[in-house]
Amino acid sequence: MIHHMASCTLNRKEQSKAMKLQQLYSYTRRAIDTWQMIDEGDKIAIGVSGGKDSLTMLYALKGLQRFYPKHFELEAITVDLGLGNFNMDAVKGLCDELNIPYTVVSTEIGPIIFDQRHEKNPCSLCAKMRKGALNNKALELGCNKIAYGHHRDDLVETMLMSLIYEGHFYAFPPVTKLERTGLTVIRPLLYMTEPDIIGFARKQNLPVAKSPCPANGHTRREYTKNLMHQINRENPGAIDKMFTAILNGNISDWPQSMPNPRYHNP
Repeated sequence: MIHHMASCTLNRKEQSKAMKLQQLYSYTRRAIDTWQMIDEGDKIAIGVSGGKDSLTMLYALKGLQRFYPKHFELEAITVDLGLGNFNMDAVKGLCDELNIPYTVVSTEIGPIIFDQRHEKNPCSLCAKMRKGALNNKALELGCNKIAYGHHRDDLVETMLMSLIYEGHFYAFPPVTKLERTGLTVIRPLLYMTEPDIIGFARKQNLPVAKSPCPANGHTRREYTKNLMHQINRENPGAIDKMFTAILNGNISDWPQSMPNPRYHNP
């Protein structure tokens, strides 16, 4: 009897895991189909920070690779900022398990920003340098696209930051062509919410690596994230409405979305 109960509990856990995986594939495929993110023969570099978003994307794209009608290859790339205390062995183990080639790019971006330049607002410069290192390695590995792990909440945060700090309505597009390098950036997790991703990461016990960045948690983005959640607590459903406003906002550099009867509007 005890063995039967334990077996039932295990089965429920496995079923719950499978449901989370199916949900992940469904949301990811919806974004990919809506904005035609993937073409036949693509080689896609996945930017892996070690956080929950990028690790979830490893699972999403590897899962889709098995049944998506267009064939594509994957490469996982981590940019090490040179801040020390940054062990990615568990992430490498996950990539090995998923059969995704994994490369770590060693840089001195952290010491340059914090020790040499003493940047007061380091995030913008760090992002530029990190993306530059990622792009260069992606090109070296023969990739033509780069996948970022931005989700719905990131999109809304970016829109709020644009309103608050720059005075205009803007959010990063689902697909961005980088003219200088010829690479295309795609964001396959745009229909995923942060709670969705947190739930998936817990169910799969993903080896999330804590960021060694000294500015982590003390940035404009962190302030905006807290503000967004406060607005949503006081006005339930506000994040969903802001997301819909972005999708319907006719933002200048957004690609045309492809209507698909399989999907309903968010």
